[in-house]
Amino acid sequence: MWKNWSGYVACPHTRVLTPGSVAELGDALRQAARDELPVRVVGAGHSFSPLVATEGVIVSLDALQGVIDIDAQAGIARVRAGTRLWALGEALAAHGLAMENLGDINVQSIAGATSTGTHGTGITLGNIATQIAALKFLSADGREVSASPTEDPHLFAGGRVALGSLGVLTEISLRLVPTFRLRLERGKMDLEECLARAGELVARNRSFEFYWLPHTDSVLTKAWNVTDEAVDKMGWQRYLSDVILENTAFGALCRVGKAMPSLCPAISRFCASLLSRSTQVDASYSMLSTVRQVRFNEMEWSLPAERGADALREIRALIARREFPLMFPLEYRWVRGDDIWLSPNYGRDSVHISVHQYVGMPYERYFDAVQAICLNHGGRPHWGKVHTLAGPQLARLYPRWDDFLALRERMDPSGRFLSPYLRTLFGLDAVERPWRRHETA
Repeated sequence: MWKNWSGYVACPHTRVLTPGSVAELGDALRQAARDELPVRVVGAGHSFSPLVATEGVIVSLDALQGVIDIDAQAGIARVRAGTRLWALGEALAAHGLAMENLGDINVQSIAGATSTGTHGTGITLGNIATQIAALKFLSADGREVSASPTEDPHLFAGGRVALGSLGVLTEISLRLVPTFRLRLERGKMDLEECLARAGELVARNRSFEFYWLPHTDSVLTKAWNVTDEAVDKMGWQRYLSDVILENTAFGALCRVGKAMPSLCPAISRFCASLLSRSTQVDASYSMLSTVRQVRFNEMEWSLPAERGADALREIRALIARREFPLMFPLEYRWVRGDDIWLSPNYGRDSVHISVHQYVGMPYERYFDAVQAICLNHGGRPHWGKVHTLAGPQLARLYPRWDDFLALRERMDPSGRFLSPYLRTLFGLDAVERPWRRHETA
């Protein structure tokens, strides 16, 4: 049975195919077409929305991994679409190259991360899809299709963030930078002070973000800057912070909060009391990503950068009413605007606010309330996270929405890569389905 990382989306009876080559993938697509079955593609299963769920066929990219070739002089690497981000770091570093930026975790496939608009933080840094130089797809009938700024530029503009709805990505060419090391500084700050100084902190650091702990005035700040300092060894302090405190101990506290929800505010305050200043230095691909072993469900919104602080204050007031048992920190990040049609950052520099709930705990009313606040501030949903929007609402949020729908029709006129959820998302069904726990036959 296929499940996503949080266990929230499940397809207990759907066939999962893992082709070992592009030729095998083409055969699988042609067979699905003959059987008139829909096809959805999965990377690492780290989307919280039911993007993959189908009653047809799930195609896993797990066997389509690895670097195909690297042009070190041009700074371009061709990689197979199923390649996990964690594997790319060392492979690229061996050639003196690195990805410009990464997201909070590195276990996703490159295709899954780019196709959903996954991002890191830094107002001068776009989401991961902005690093794409070219793409290759297989269409529903197994034909190979390529896209770049000069070859089918419309497909390139719409295909870098496409939710797997245009075809199956087989190859992604990435624009790279020379390898670099980062110094990460963690600190503790008052929330209002952090918001007041946000402009300064964002401008002063290559990357900056913070985590606000509910029911407290405290935030954990994280700032990254390029450095020539030597790499730190994985000493006991780093192991204590990254593994024991942020995963083992926090997971145990979450289990207590799940069993006794009334303790959630006290647990959050206890976690805030443990925040302290620390520094680490390592290769960029190691410093930008974090180990995440405590499972949760997540909602995330991209807002115009100037609206983020007011939205967070409203969410804080919502949480202060204690209607929801919460102990997970809220994450607050910055992302540069871009020109990708379905990117949540299209046409504007953005602030991203992510809210979480420990797996198995109720989240629907909390997420609904956060969604209402973020929509009021011009928010757009992260495609891989929980939200309840559908075609008509999304069309108002994305200026190139109709262009993308036309591109989807051109690339997949038979709707082979659609599912009930995607039909609702794109406004192709008359009846909207609310987003709640999703399980397919």
